Amino acid sequence: MESTIAQPPARTGHPTGLYVLFFTEMWERFSYYGMRAILLLFLIDNVRGGMGLTEAEGAAIYGIYTASVYLLSLPGGWIADNLLGQRKSIWYGGIIIMLGHIILAFPAGQSLFFLGLTVVALGTGLLKPNISTLVGELYPEGGARRDAAFSIFYMGINIGSFLGITIVGYLGQKVGWHYGFGAAAVGMGLGLITFRALGQKHLSHLGNVPRKAEIAEATTSGGNKSLLGFLVGLVAVFVVLQLTGVLDMSTAQGLAKAMGAIISLIAVSYFVYILVAGGLDSVEKKRVVVLFIFFLASAAYWAGNEQQGSSLQIFADRYTSLSLFGWQMPSSWFQNLNPAFIVIFSPVLASLWVYLANRKINYSVPAKMATSLLLLGLAYVVMVFAAQIVVAGGMTSPLYLGSTYLLFTLAELFLSPVGLSSFSKLSPKRYASQLMGLWFVGSSLGNLIAGLFAGGFDEKNVAQMPQLFLSVVYFSMGFGFLLLLFSGKLKKWMGGIE
Repeated sequence: MESTIAQPPARTGHPTGLYVLFFTEMWERFSYYGMRAILLLFLIDNVRGGMGLTEAEGAAIYGIYTASVYLLSLPGGWIADNLLGQRKSIWYGGIIIMLGHIILAFPAGQSLFFLGLTVVALGTGLLKPNISTLVGELYPEGGARRDAAFSIFYMGINIGSFLGITIVGYLGQKVGWHYGFGAAAVGMGLGLITFRALGQKHLSHLGNVPRKAEIAEATTSGGNKSLLGFLVGLVAVFVVLQLTGVLDMSTAQGLAKAMGAIISLIAVSYFVYILVAGGLDSVEKKRVVVLFIFFLASAAYWAGNEQQGSSLQIFADRYTSLSLFGWQMPSSWFQNLNPAFIVIFSPVLASLWVYLANRKINYSVPAKMATSLLLLGLAYVVMVFAAQIVVAGGMTSPLYLGSTYLLFTLAELFLSPVGLSSFSKLSPKRYASQLMGLWFVGSSLGNLIAGLFAGGFDEKNVAQMPQLFLSVVYFSMGFGFLLLLFSGKLKKWMGGIE
């Protein structure tokens, strides 16, 4: 049975293992966000060797890919909990990601390209939830220190994102698409070297044994049989929906819409499965219900945030002035504002949470998430005004997109690192990686919605843009006020864990 005692704190007050995970995740996110920055542009390009798809087809494929990356976090978490443990899952996941990017680097037709996307998605699903779970394992005492650690870890994510978008975005748009995809493979390779070289020394006490081996069989309430029944039931539902025509997977857009139904059904069913057949006591059940509410908030937030790679990318490319002292800036570089702002403001908010906790001022997790959705709504109020300028026939100033990115970056810092920390703290121990996977399934659903939303962008009908952005305002602010209203009740159900 693995030890759960953290290493002696470094001078920073955090174990060295945090920084090993920080740099591993930094390079993995370099590869993911760098490739994502140019993916939609490559899919709709018909001049420089791209695929030449329509905006609707390209956006649907973009949404399917980004949704699949996070959806596969659920089986990735199950594999770690039941078969490999977190450390092996991270290692093998990184290798698979690198192989996927190597495949993408070869200009050999659509079939090979889609194979590469599939391989990257499989590897990310295996790595992503488990590296976040290990961060939580470094802080068994929980508290504000763990929240601060996740904020530091989140800086690693966004430093990698910034570097990836800058380098991969430039190579893809200015040199050649496949040079960009190849650079993403190099980034993941550096992450693997970091994890292998330093992880054995600083993380050797964590993530070696699958959770299932640590928990007595009596607590799983028939575990595998119940899970098998759950999976068979899901497959049967999907078959019926396809045969009756409710789902149509014959086109990219139809498949994207079908995936929305599939992801929603999987998430809701899995939460129900854990509640009903997971062998939980009443306190654990209440905490899992709270995690489900956080999952919904995550999906709502990421549906707005992930427009940066879809609708906001199209807006930057076609409707925003890109001239910088006479040089045309790559439109994908606007996506760098998000990680840049996160690197700037992460330590500020991390210090704020510790400051408030030390003074017994409680800013509860549900209230933070509600604040996030309200800030997201304000970000899209700015985009409504920007879209009105485009409707009037003008090009917009970069300040509009800059202000939007600033607002939803602040919103992200109120939700994402806090949510990661909450899922690591509130999840029943035997389901830690699986429930962390469900947190990322919320990102999956949000990414898919973002892709479908971008498919509604019609270059010949710019008049619909203000209303499209206004729909995001209504949805995010409505959900935010509702979550704020019930934040007190949710805090009680957390059972004293913050």
